[in-house]
Amino acid sequence: MSVELGRAGVWSVELRTAAPGEITDAAAELDELGFGALWIPGMGGGDIVGDLERLLAATRALTVAPAVSSIWRHPAKELAAGHARLTGAHGDRVLLGLGVSDPGTAAEHGHDYRPLRDMAVYLDELDAEPEPVAAERLILAAMGPKMVGLARRRAGGTHPFLVTPDYSATARELLGTGPLLAPYQAVTLERDPAKARAAGRGFLAGFFGAPAYRKSLLAQGFTEADLADGGSDRLVDGILARGDVDAIGKRVEEHLQAGADHVALHVLGGDGMPLPQWRALAGLAQSVG
Repeated sequence: MSVELGRAGVWSVELRTAAPGEITDAAAELDELGFGALWIPGMGGGDIVGDLERLLAATRALTVAPAVSSIWRHPAKELAAGHARLTGAHGDRVLLGLGVSDPGTAAEHGHDYRPLRDMAVYLDELDAEPEPVAAERLILAAMGPKMVGLARRRAGGTHPFLVTPDYSATARELLGTGPLLAPYQAVTLERDPAKARAAGRGFLAGFFGAPAYRKSLLAQGFTEADLADGGSDRLVDGILARGDVDAIGKRVEEHLQAGADHVALHVLGGDGMPLPQWRALAGLAQSVG
């Protein structure tokens, strides 16, 4: 593994959408708390390079990554130039996450949707830029075996979304020993099971109807019945870590023992920056694995 992210990082919508001053202060604290990476969503477009730059300027040591940038909304020329500028100013602290989005997004940009081909073409375009992005600084949103294989050959690893530790074990077998495996993990420190599952469904249910995620969850052993009505308890418990810090730590360790190198923790629920929860979870960056 050529990129070292530490054992755990923070995946956060708030680190992209909150007021700039709040983002800067929170990022600086997360750096001091010892998290290895900050992950911000990138599928919606916008100035992802500028948002990454804000995080880099506020921190000293950790890596920042879009999780992930849509290849339809961010042309290769734009991301290659942005990556070169950020690296020149802040060193090798940018991991460029890439994803193929969905058929609707591809159609909006005048393309048919053939995910494997589309990603391979995009990687070719990155390679052809005057300042190409090194393969080890790329991470793909890969869940199916063919996209994982492409990541193994042409990128630094994968950042899978809505997956279980069992999936991490499968992905590690497909990737082999070198590439980075950094799964997303939704978490809540709510100890009441019903309240925790409600928080999980509030965020996750919208993804269950998306074809790519639906296919991935079925491949992981869940059923159509699990995907109905906002997700069964079995499904929500499988992809949401809930309870106290020890319970969250157990799930993180399960991913690591299965072959993950790093786990990106997304705190669900609440309003604004979940600073108390991040502070409570900070010890996991050093203690698990």
